[in-house]
Amino acid sequence: MGFRPRDLASRMAGRRQPGRKPDDGYLRETFTLPRDKARSRARDFLSRYPKAAYMSSVESWRELPDGDIEFTMRRLASAD
Repeated sequence: MGFRPRDLASRMAGRRQPGRKPDDGYLRETFTLPRDKARSRARDFLSRYPKAAYMSSVESWRELPDGDIEFTMRRLASAD
């Protein structure tokens, strides 16, 4: 017996719950800083955890109404 569409939809919805951490091997840190400090923090992060070794990157970012930047950096957990 195969999956019914609603069973599959329920399983997929469970994976996208807010606050739930993805189990993909990455560690994530989220920051909210003024633009110049955000840029500096991202550079520091990438210097500490180089992309070539840890697959580090800015995963997401957005500008908030007050002008601050909220961004999430990710890196492989093996960096620890």
